[in-house]
Amino acid sequence: MTQDDRPTTILPVLPLDDAVVLPGTSVTFPVATEEQAQALDGAVDGRIVLVPRVEGRFASFGAVANVMGEVTLPDGTRGVAVEAVHRAELGPAAGTDAGLRVSVHERPDPDDPGPEAARLAREYRAVVEEVADVRGDRARVAHFMSTIAHPGRLADTAGYAPEIPLATKLELLETVDVDERLRLAIAAQRERLADASLRRRIREDVAEGLDQTQREMLLRRQLAAIRKELGEGEDEGDDDWATRIAESGMPEAARVEAERELGRLQRQPEGPEAGMIRTYLEWMVSLPWDKRSEEHLDVADAREVLDADHAGLDEVKERILEYLAVRRLRRERGMDDGRSGVILTLVGPPGTGKTSLGRSVARALGREFARISLGGIRDEAEIRGHRRTYVGALPGRLVRALREAGTMNPVIMLDEVDKVGADWRGDPSSALLEVLDPAQNDTFRDHYLDVELDLSQVLFIATGNVPDTIPGPLLDRMEVIALDGYTEDEKLAIARGYLIPRQTQQNGLHEGEVELTDDAVRSVIAEYTREAGVRNLERELGKVLRKAARRVAEEGPSADGPVSIGADDLSEALGRPKFHHEAAERTATPGVATGLAVTGTGGDVLFVEASATEAEGHGERLVLTGQLGDVMRESARIALSYTRSHASDIGIDPAALANREVHLHVPAGAVPKDGPSAGVTMVTALSSLATGRPVRPNVGMTGEVTLQGRVLPIGGLKQKVLAAHRAGLTEVVIPERNRRDLDDVPEQVLEQVAIHPVLTVQEVLDIALEPSRDRGEALAA
Repeated sequence: MTQDDRPTTILPVLPLDDAVVLPGTSVTFPVATEEQAQALDGAVDGRIVLVPRVEGRFASFGAVANVMGEVTLPDGTRGVAVEAVHRAELGPAAGTDAGLRVSVHERPDPDDPGPEAARLAREYRAVVEEVADVRGDRARVAHFMSTIAHPGRLADTAGYAPEIPLATKLELLETVDVDERLRLAIAAQRERLADASLRRRIREDVAEGLDQTQREMLLRRQLAAIRKELGEGEDEGDDDWATRIAESGMPEAARVEAERELGRLQRQPEGPEAGMIRTYLEWMVSLPWDKRSEEHLDVADAREVLDADHAGLDEVKERILEYLAVRRLRRERGMDDGRSGVILTLVGPPGTGKTSLGRSVARALGREFARISLGGIRDEAEIRGHRRTYVGALPGRLVRALREAGTMNPVIMLDEVDKVGADWRGDPSSALLEVLDPAQNDTFRDHYLDVELDLSQVLFIATGNVPDTIPGPLLDRMEVIALDGYTEDEKLAIARGYLIPRQTQQNGLHEGEVELTDDAVRSVIAEYTREAGVRNLERELGKVLRKAARRVAEEGPSADGPVSIGADDLSEALGRPKFHHEAAERTATPGVATGLAVTGTGGDVLFVEASATEAEGHGERLVLTGQLGDVMRESARIALSYTRSHASDIGIDPAALANREVHLHVPAGAVPKDGPSAGVTMVTALSSLATGRPVRPNVGMTGEVTLQGRVLPIGGLKQKVLAAHRAGLTEVVIPERNRRDLDDVPEQVLEQVAIHPVLTVQEVLDIALEPSRDRGEALAA
């Protein structure tokens, strides 16, 4: 009779939760459930079938087992001893009231599984003995394996290994073919061998490391003894640290913490944490706890220093001089507590001298200067430091800046504070709240040092391009001073006094060898750079001077005097002009208006273009392009609604924009744009389109518009007027409520640009649009 012809038998099921018993295994386990008790009580001729139950589901194979007898476990509970005999494939259930029973197809191993099984059995024995050798019990395992001759039964011994996963044991139980079962068992034992070898290697490495540490400790002690006998002084030890701590001038609380760490070092001079403790003590004793710079509080001298380093920037200079005057009076009248009490924040476009101004302030005050670049940092530990529990921990940037400065009252510049990020590592801007609050920064606690640090005497100067991205609570602690950019005359003065001399020296030229005329410098400013600052201006002047330096190097210094470079000579060095006044040609067509905006690089002009086409089945529709933000899209909708609802007031045929698809586009589509100040520009562009009247080419405008045609105030007026001046506009329309902001605009700019404060859109149109012409009185004509 073959295995497949063997009759089925109905046996009670004893479920094994998350456990597998392979044939040839004898086990004793407690009878913990009612269904286990029913299976044992209903055993057929002392036989049951042990079926694994994984995650509530029975396996398709089990093991037929003989019940050897019941036992009483040490804890007094009922137990049973069973011996698994062979595999059984489970058939349909035949449950009764006495418990679950199933029909089983018994699948014992063949008496002679063949030569391949014998070969695999030898390989299996060898792998298991290797595992036993690594674990240190080779003799016991070899003796046990010698008592098992049948290859199938040998593979089933893998069930004794607790390291083999439950899923692998279940796969072995369901594998009837002896050869395939041996291959599975060999693979499982090889994984055990790899794991055991790795564990032994780790233990050996740890033991070797401990031996090395003990050897180094012994050698250090011997070296210390040898130095002592030779009279070469003590090794770096506890006495040296104690002296340095005593001489560092640190406050009492910090000294107690340092001495506590020193005590730990003395108890375990070569312990695993000795290196970290020495690093911590090095930071503690290297900080300038009791060092202060003597301030220079002469207001006149400070004014000379600031004027020598920077042209213009009068508002910033006045604020610094006010700070000096207050400090001087408080000191002379016995009211000085040493606190800085001011957090200056310089906000303005790139290239306006914010960072270099910090160095000038430190020089004017006679203090040390340190700079911390905050652009792009996202880890709070950059400000507060890492806790010493982390490997490679360091103090935050503030502590490092103090050590770099060497005093406790330096000028620390927090550069690019508007570009601080935040992610899962924390929010650095929140950590700055304590640093920049004069009421609490005298007790700043760095996570690494874990002692209070007095930052109240530090003068913090922060810089940024725009205040919008600075978090509100942080901005509330700052005194914002705006640097809105330079006029053309100021740029000319900066170029003459600072940029040209510096570039002359950097390009190897002597003073007087090359001369740039004022016309040449003004041409570089107007036609090759259009910026609020002077960074690109210096770059372009450097190109011009490099061309001159090459000429001097090739031909030698001219006997006729300095090399003169005029406006007509610039194209050779700089190429064709990069900028020109395009407002006239852009606004020559009805439907285009010139607006003014503020970007991260300063003020700029933008054009709003409008067009209209016949609507095709979908009625009136507004299309917006140019990567506009939500606020700007709302302004466009308001502008169109106002233009349509007040068409007769504006002088537009009411049918001109009816049933039309209106398209508003703001060029430079790759640049995101947002804000409400383009409202009047959009109304003007739509009105120009509908009336056929072009916008005057020399007029720029800014202002928020309402549905009733009111013009509301906007921000950044100074930067916008300066941008209009740079672009060659001679008239600027602004909201009436921004009239008071004209005090910030340089006088020489107001002399060249006519300002028109307005209250209503109708006033804007009267100023901006060309007089009515016969051609195209309305779009619908």
